[in-house]
Amino acid sequence: MSKTIDFYYDYGSPAAYLAWSQIYDIAEKHSATVVRKPALLGGIFKETGNRPPVSVPAKGKYMFHDLVRYSKKYGVDWQMNSAFPINTIYLMRGALYAQKEGFIEAYDEACFNAVWRDNKNMGDPEVVAQVFAEAGFDTEAIGASMQDPEIKKQLFAVTAEAVENGLFGMPSFIVDGELYWGQDRLDWVEEAIA
Repeated sequence: MSKTIDFYYDYGSPAAYLAWSQIYDIAEKHSATVVRKPALLGGIFKETGNRPPVSVPAKGKYMFHDLVRYSKKYGVDWQMNSAFPINTIYLMRGALYAQKEGFIEAYDEACFNAVWRDNKNMGDPEVVAQVFAEAGFDTEAIGASMQDPEIKKQLFAVTAEAVENGLFGMPSFIVDGELYWGQDRLDWVEEAIA
């Protein structure tokens, strides 16, 4: 029987970008299904009392070097975004709309690559509109969805669900009720679905 991986992510997390670049190949290799769970990392931090690694200077410096190591290991183009940290609340609302409308794969690709490969400030609405237009998205429909009360409520609900499931950071994965935090835990995720 095929396993399911719940994948919680936020475009503002460089580690989530690296995880996103790997998790689908891992799942395909083992005939597992990835359930995308776009949520708000800032909301998780707020609810759990956690804070970003970069808020601790030595940890932030180490994390940067670790991300470089993993991007080389994975063969993924990555660079620190010059606008980091980016407020992703609107992007994450858009992700839920894209999921509902059936183009979440392309939306994830556009957002993750814009932030972590192409160094775009996806907190700037004009940049977001340009990236979405280049990807062929209906920018007006996505923009409207970002203000939709139901989408706002859904993002709150998925973020609350993440906290209830024990998340304190992203990326996080749940397989058979077991939580795995961080893109550097992908070996454990793969072992769980193998």
